[in-house]
Amino acid sequence: MTQRETIAAIATAAGAAGVGIVRVSGPGCRAIAATLLGRPPEPRHAHYLRFRDGDGEVIDDGLLIHFPAPQSYTGEDVLELQGHGSPLLLARLLRRCLDLGARPARPGEFTERAFLEGRLDLAQAEAVADLISAGSEAAVRAARRSLDGEFSRRVHAVVEGLTALRVWVEAALDFPEEEVDFLAAPELRRRLHDVAADLAALRAAAGRGQRLVDGLHVVIAGAPNAGKSSLLNALAGEDRAIVTDIAGTTRDVLRERVRVDGIELTLVDTAGLREAPDVVEQEGIRRARAELARADLVLAVLDDQAPVPELPLPAGVPVLWLHNKADLSGAAAHAERRPDGEHLWLSARTGEGLDALRQRLREAAGLGEGSEGAFSARARHVDALARADALLAQAAAQLHHGAGELAAEELRRAQDALGEITGTVDADALLGRIFGDFCIGK
Repeated sequence: MTQRETIAAIATAAGAAGVGIVRVSGPGCRAIAATLLGRPPEPRHAHYLRFRDGDGEVIDDGLLIHFPAPQSYTGEDVLELQGHGSPLLLARLLRRCLDLGARPARPGEFTERAFLEGRLDLAQAEAVADLISAGSEAAVRAARRSLDGEFSRRVHAVVEGLTALRVWVEAALDFPEEEVDFLAAPELRRRLHDVAADLAALRAAAGRGQRLVDGLHVVIAGAPNAGKSSLLNALAGEDRAIVTDIAGTTRDVLRERVRVDGIELTLVDTAGLREAPDVVEQEGIRRARAELARADLVLAVLDDQAPVPELPLPAGVPVLWLHNKADLSGAAAHAERRPDGEHLWLSARTGEGLDALRQRLREAAGLGEGSEGAFSARARHVDALARADALLAQAAAQLHHGAGELAAEELRRAQDALGEITGTVDADALLGRIFGDFCIGK
């Protein structure tokens, strides 16, 4: 690893107890510490001192702690200067570190250095940012598991299975004169099936992890005047959408970010789905259909007093059917499982049945049964897993047709896709985008 220049950043402007931190990392840390302290620092010892500028004027008083490499967050020498949380004092202390040879850190550069020094892999590094920005206790726990390596371990387990498949296929290609057709062996098919099953389970878990990080994108759809806007208001806990008895009141997409039972939701209220003669309403319906195509979950709202309409919902998107206005139809709040999915009876006006809906939303966000081992994940992770899954399916098809060389190439590409998650393949193109989203000081 080549030696890098010393960097410094304000890690936090003001903590809960009024404490601020200036963090420094790199080969010049010990010299900076010795200058500020007046003597070489003891490793991992909290030194109380007065921080002074170059003219000897006191900046602040606080603590200096030196963490020698490699046992530090970045794997380099790290210096933490803890003072009062005043932004002005911290800015002066940061300037003093810059005068002593450091430069300002880029967003995420501390964690980037930890990755480059082998302290974290890419998935763990991204979990640091997820931990900082977590909006719920469940998201905090999930990010903590990813930071501890749970996601990475599961990725590595699938990679190990892919590696074993590649060894088998490559060996069969290297010894074509053998009488046994190793590419048609049942054991190879079984191993391929096992790896595919493990990858599918990992994709599902990563999808739940992404929803914990990004929140759930929920689109409320249905016929005009079914109670869609009333439902949004009921879930948001206040009047966010206009509610009238006039069909077609909602003509545009209304998007609200709310928290329901500890989960982050983007609730999208849409125009009623119908053949509309009005040009403005037609545009609202077009936008509604665009939102439906990218939803994590569709809440299809039905008026329980009216016949069930034909709703043009996109294929492949989970749908929860909500029979609204149960208080007017006389139906009790309950749930039924039908061939087209789960149906809930509720009343957005009285609140009856909303607790069952909130529970379904929690489950859709990854907080149902079996969520205790959830880990955080990002869109790029889910994309990489999807590509690996498709490549593995192509490899299976090639083996079925006896095309071993093509199968070997698909297996290699699948392994490379998984390597993008943890950074075991060339990740230079990803680093700037990944760590650029971090806060200064991390």
